This record gives sequence, C-alpha cells and structure tokens, in this order.
Amino acid sequence: MDADEFTVEAVERALQQLYYDPDMDKKNVAQKWLTQAQASPQAWHFCWALLRPDKVPEIQFFGASTLHAKISSHWSDLPPGQLDSLRSQLITQIGQFASGPKLVLTRLCVALASLVLHVLAETWPTAVPDLLCAFQTGESVTEADGQARCLALLELLAVLPEELQSSRIPASRRSQLRSALAVDWSSVCSLLQQLLQRPDAPCPVRERVLRCVSSWLTLDIALKDSEGLLESCLALLKESELFDTAVETIVSIISQPDCQRFADSLLKVVPQVLGLQEQLKKAVQDGDMETLDIMIYMHHQSPINNSLQVDHWQGFQALVSMIMSCTGTPGHYPVDETSSSLTLTFWYTLQDDITSLDAERQTLYLQIYRPVYFQLVDVLLQKACFPRDEDYAAWSADDKEQFKTYRVDISDTLMYVYELLGPELLRSLYDKLGTLLTDTTHPSSWQDIEALLFGFQSIAETVDVSYSDVIPGLIGLIPLITANNVQLAETIMFTIGSLAEWLADHSLMLASVLPVVLHGLSNADLSVACVSALKRICRECRHDLHLHANDIMAVSQAVLVKDIHKSPQCMWIMQALGFLLSALPSDEILGKLLSLVTPHIQQLEKLANEPPSSANKLPIVHILGLLSDLFSTFDLNKQSERSEVMRPVQTQPHHNNPVVVVLQQAFPLIQTILSKWLNEPEVVEAVCAVFEKSLKTLLHDFAPLVTQLCELIGQMFSAYPQASALDLTRQLVHIFGCEKDLFSPIIALLELITNITMSIFQLGSRDHPDVVESFMQLHTQALRRKSDLYLSDRLDIKAVFYCGILSFKFPEAPTLKATCLLFTELISHCEEIPAVREVLQEDGKLLLQTLLEAIGGQSPRSLAEHFAEVLFSASCNCPSMLSVWLREALLPPGFPSSHLTTEYKEHFCQQILREQVSKRRMKDIVKEFALLSRGLQGTEYAANY
Repeated sequence: MDADEFTVEAVERALQQLYYDPDMDKKNVAQKWLTQAQASPQAWHFCWALLRPDKVPEIQFFGASTLHAKISSHWSDLPPGQLDSLRSQLITQIGQFASGPKLVLTRLCVALASLVLHVLAETWPTAVPDLLCAFQTGESVTEADGQARCLALLELLAVLPEELQSSRIPASRRSQLRSALAVDWSSVCSLLQQLLQRPDAPCPVRERVLRCVSSWLTLDIALKDSEGLLESCLALLKESELFDTAVETIVSIISQPDCQRFADSLLKVVPQVLGLQEQLKKAVQDGDMETLDIMIYMHHQSPINNSLQVDHWQGFQALVSMIMSCTGTPGHYPVDETSSSLTLTFWYTLQDDITSLDAERQTLYLQIYRPVYFQLVDVLLQKACFPRDEDYAAWSADDKEQFKTYRVDISDTLMYVYELLGPELLRSLYDKLGTLLTDTTHPSSWQDIEALLFGFQSIAETVDVSYSDVIPGLIGLIPLITANNVQLAETIMFTIGSLAEWLADHSLMLASVLPVVLHGLSNADLSVACVSALKRICRECRHDLHLHANDIMAVSQAVLVKDIHKSPQCMWIMQALGFLLSALPSDEILGKLLSLVTPHIQQLEKLANEPPSSANKLPIVHILGLLSDLFSTFDLNKQSERSEVMRPVQTQPHHNNPVVVVLQQAFPLIQTILSKWLNEPEVVEAVCAVFEKSLKTLLHDFAPLVTQLCELIGQMFSAYPQASALDLTRQLVHIFGCEKDLFSPIIALLELITNITMSIFQLGSRDHPDVVESFMQLHTQALRRKSDLYLSDRLDIKAVFYCGILSFKFPEAPTLKATCLLFTELISHCEEIPAVREVLQEDGKLLLQTLLEAIGGQSPRSLAEHFAEVLFSASCNCPSMLSVWLREALLPPGFPSSHLTTEYKEHFCQQILREQVSKRRMKDIVKEFALLSRGLQGTEYAANY
C-alpha cells in the first residue's frame, strides 16, 4: 500500500484486509496504513464517499470515525471556508443514518459534537438551539421517521457533554465550554420534559431522554433548573421497563454538589418519594434495592434545617422510618439480603447534620432523634447476630468474609453513634447483657450475647470509656459467660483486648479477665483474638502484671513449644512477653528471659549443625523472628521512666542489659548460621532483624555489641552484599555515630561497605536496586548524623557522589527518592567538607545535567518534587556554582527536550537561582519544567498534576 494513494478504493481494500485477512501481520500493516490515511489531508474528502448508502456498515463506520478523528485531532487541517459545508453535511448525514446502523449514527453524532466544541464559543454560539430546530420536524414521535429523527437528536444531545468530558482540552477552555453549554440547558430541558410527559412517547425515546439528562448533569446543572425533570423521572418509577434507567437519572439529579442550596426543590418531591413505600416493601422482598437507593440519596440531600417545618416534619419522619426498616431488612447479610448495608451512610449523614446545628436547635433535635438512634443500635446489633450454627456451617467462605466485612461496617457505625448517645449507650448495652446472663426464666442464645459484647467492643476499641461506670460490671459479667462457641469466645477476647487501657488504670480487675485469656491461649481456633488480647494487656498493663507473670510465662511457653499458633501469632506472643519481662523487677528479668529463650536457642543450635536445606531454613527464620519480636518490645528505658516518676532516685544505667547478655551468648551461634546460610537473603534478613530491632529498643545499652556487630556486618556484606546489612549499619550510625569510643569500628565498616558498593556499581548495579537504595540512605544518615566522618581520607565522598549520579538512571521510584535525599544532604555540606566542595566544582555540571534529564523525561513525573529538593539545596548552599552549571547544561539545543525554547530555558534559570526561600515554589517551578519538557503543558493531565 502506497501512502501517496489514500483513495476510496485503497481505503476499502485496507479495510477488507483488516477485517477479513487471517494473517495477523497483514492486519497490522493495514491498521497502520489506515491510521496514516485518517491523518492525511485526503481524509477530508474520502470520508464522505465511505458513508454512501451502498457501502457496508464496517466501511461506513470507518468513514464516520475518520470524520471524528479529523475534527477532534486535525482541526487545523480543515481547508479555509469549509466550516459551513462540513457542518451542513454532518447534519445531513446524521439525518440519513437516523434509522441506523446505530454505531455509525453515534460516531457521526460524536463528530458533530466535536465540531460544536471547536466553534461554540467563537463562531457558532447558537449551535444547540440551531441543532434542536434542524432535527425537530412536524412528524409525530410515534411515527417511524419521526421517532428515528427524535432518537438521532437525543443521541446528539447525549454525546455533546460526553465529548466535552473525554476530549483533551485545556482546563480553562473546558470551563468556558461547560458554561456555554449550560446556558442552553433551559431549551434542552424543555424538550426533554415534553418528551417524558407525552403519553404517546415510545419507551426507547423516553429511555434515551433519561440518558440525555444524566449526560447534561455533568455540566453542573443546578437542581432548581431540573425540578420538573425530577418529578417526571419519579413518575416513571411506576413503569417497570424504565425503572432502572429512571433510578440512575434521579440519583444523578439529587447527587449534584449544590443540592443543599435548593431545599425547596427537594421538599416538593418528598410526597412522591413517600408514595413509593409499598413499592419499597416489595423491592425489599424481591431483593430489588434500586428504590432504596433513591430514598437514601433523597434524605442525604434533604436539609435537616427545614425538616421541622409543620408542612414537612411528618414527611421527614416517615422517610427516616422507611430507611430504618431498610436497615433492619429481615434475614442475614449477605445470604438472605444484600440491601441493608446501603443505608449505613445515611445515619452518619443525619448525625452530622444534627451535630452541626447551633446549640438551641441541636438540643431540640437530640430530643427527637436520640430515641431513633437507640432504636438504630438495636437494629444494628440484631443484624450483626450470627445465624444458627447449622446455617452458618453451610455458608460459603465468600459469604462468611462478606458478613465479616459487614460487621466491621456496623462496628464503625456504632462507634460513630456513641458520639451522639454517649455513656447512656454503654449503660443500655450493659443492662441488656446483664438481663440475658442472669434471667434464668428466658434462656438466651449465644448469638444475642455475642452481639451485645460486639457492641461494647466496637465502642471501646476507639472511644475512651474510662469515665463509664458500667465497665467494672462488664468485667464482672465476662467470667459468667459460657463460651462454648468459637465466635462468642473470639468476641470475648476482642472485648477484653479493647479494655486493656481501662485495665491499666484498674489493675485489680486483671485477676477477673486474665485467666479467661490464658485459658483461651491453648485453643488454636481463638489464635488471633486471644493472642491479640494478651499482647494488648501486656503492653498497657505491663507494670501491674508482676503477680501474674509466672502464669503468663508458663502458658505462653507451653503454647510456643506445642506449635499451637501460626508464625504471626507466635511473634505477637513474643512481643507480649517482651513487654512483660521488661517491666519486672530487675533481679528477676535475666533469669526469666533466659528460661524463655533457651529452648529456642537450643533448637536453633541444633538446626545450625545440620546441613542447609529448604526443610530447616523456615524454622531458622522463624526462631530468629521470635527473638527479633521479643527484643523489639524489651525496653528497660520505659521501666526507668516509670521509676523516675514513682521513685525519682537511684536510677542506674543498664550496664548489663539482659538482651545484651543473651545476644553475647548467642553471637557465636549466629556466626555459625551465617557461615552456612550467607547466600540465603531470608536468613540474612532475619539475622539483621534480630540486631536491628534490639538496637532500636536498647539504644545506647547496645554499646557492648557494636564492635562485634560491625565486624559481623563487614563479613556479611563482603561475602554477599544485601540491603538488610546496609539498613542495620544505618541504625548503628544513627545511634552511635557521635560516640568517640565507637568511632573507629563504625568508620571502618562504612569504608568497607562503600568500597564494596563501588565495585558493585563498576560491575553493574542494575540488578541490585534495593542495595543501591539502602546505600544512598546510609550515606544520607551518616552526613546528617556525623558529617565529619567525611573529613577523613578513608571515606571517599567523591565515590559516593558518582554512585549517586549512576543511581539517577534507575527506574525504581524508591531508589530515586533515596538518591535525591543523598544529594540534598550532600550539597548542604559543601562549605564544611572540602571533598564535597571539590567534587561539586569538578562535576557539579554533570550532576545538574543528570538531574535535568531525569526531570525532563527520563524518570517518573511523580518524582519532580524530590528533584526540586536537590535544586533547592543547591540554590541555597552554592548559588554561584549553580548559576554556571545551569547555563552550561541548558546551552545545547534540544536538551533536555526539544519542547523547551531558549527563552524558556533562560526564564527557568532565573527562577531557580531566585528561589531560596520557598520549597513549595521551587517544586512548582520544577513541575512546570517537567510538563513542558514532555509536551504536556496545557493538557488535561497538566490540569490535574
């Protein structure tokens, strides 16, 4: 196919090849050629020939698509003086295709819509009224030709706002066109309303009208300008064939952002909504909840400020009652019904409306609505009830998961409702629970008890219940509950856990609930709930658990040895024990710690002596994880802080921290493990985690291990460089970088790591983005914490600089962010570190070139603000050098993008050099540079950037 011969015949041959040739290569060639044909000047001519009635629909469709492509993307190619002819031809073609094919008609309408958008504001301001006149004839919409022309007009009206939304138009132009179209809404609305109200209008016409309404509402049409349409749409809900479309349209109308401003318009349709009550009941029974959607949206948008008017109060109360009945839809979600969840947001909105009123009105509304919200709590707890055991057992896994999510939504709602009802809600729940547990004349089901506990837990989870007078009674009731069901037992555990902070202030009550938790710890079915409760109690009540420590330790050690729980829950148990042990009297800690860790270390020793295999890797990682989590919460500093409050004397530094003692004893074992597993990242990461978590908790108490650990990290990184070793080194630098006694091993480790990482860059670092990222973060931390490390000849900051330059070539966002942080910090030290100043003088231009390439298109646009931080640092710390770098780097034509003019480059230089105060302004400058470099300035993307 010759690109010079874009004739009708050639296009038809290419379409034949595209649609019917079985050879994919030939199809691709045809597709490419046809795209070129659409972009050619000849397309303005051959498209009309392709639309002739004797052509098959595929060819006609391509002709219509070509018209749209030319108008939307090649408008400037339109021959002078051809606008009127193009417009009249399009209108004629739409009339001819009014009866179909539908695909061709729609494409022609989209093409005409695109033309309207090009000329509406300037040369054809009466486009919409003119089109209404052009397509309206004296023929009845019930006659075939009249109906077809009516449907064609409605199709054109529907696609007009849609084309505005989908076209790549600058934001300012889009806003101008939206306003211009909105001016014509009154004439469009009048036509649409006439069609909806005509009793003889066919169903397809009215359905197309509804679609047209939804489309024009995207132009932010005010509710007051759509009152009549809203009433007409509500009337259509009686017609089953139009119900779904009418629902969608009504929701669109009453969901407009400014609906609250037009209270009167909404009040007018409340009686119509109330008239749907019987239809609603039937919809609930049938599981058809679109009608419910309408009422929820209606009341969402109904201003509560007006709901006490005499004429409307009863109507609003009726609406609330209708929605309450929907919230309490009979049956279990999601097996028997799926509609009740749709109503939950309504109660949030109503509550927000009440609490936003002034004090006098709020008092009045609370008198009215508090009983409603107490009723809502009863309804929600009933909906949260589990089904009978045999029914629940038959549910699918997906049904159970959906029910779990539904209960979370109910829990969130109850928590929010507490803000309205306050402690009286807890009192109500407590009274009901007490009645269930003590009334022997009416045996209660476990489901009812569980639901009430679920209510307590939902509130206590996030609300401060310390002032409630019913919590002691609740704690007393819990041991009375016979938890012979997993769901009930889980909720008991979660409830106890949610009260952990309260228990910290009422430690005498621990004796009532702790045995319940410890008893459940041996039940694998209660794993998550029970272990979570134990962890929360140990964290919040650690200083009051001395009397219970032996019991907690014994039960915990027993379940760990028996492997009752999965790995994550075992980690939680160790965290709980870390909290517990660190708060015990100092003379007891080491003995109990050793008794806890010794079995695990012995098991680790046994595994270390075995040949490496996949079978023993997982247990090694698991045991190392247990130790990590234990040490992560073993914080004697918290104990010291409490001691200072309780007894502000005799606080001794922890020279022999028990964790340090354990780690010193285990150090040879860890070295043995590493010697065999050095090439296994999971094992190395687990070893590093043991030390890193200990380091974060112990802080300066970790000092006795620093020299040994530096040597170990050096051995690890020399044999097999991994990011986890670099992250551990970063923690060492952060905590001990300023310790003179530990200066030597840390700088030796930094030197070794830097040299090894340099060799990685020389050999090819592309396969190690995580190592590069951690290396950048390490040196950033070192510069921040102790920049004088780089005054030594042993640390080559220039090598770090050039590694950073190479890192800018990486596509991974985290690596690029870390590199930006490094250069931002490094440049800030250009005056105090001679080596930094030298490397910037020598190759600052290279840094800037690399940075501008990244901003201009090499790196993700989302990172522009991080690149801006580097430029801001340079502008503040070395402006004279930056001035030279900028002008030299931007001098070559086309760098970093052909989209940038010489004038803009100079303007950019001046902006950068002038900005030394506002980081936000610098980020805006860099974002603009990035958009211009990519040719995106003025696009929809840029408007949202």
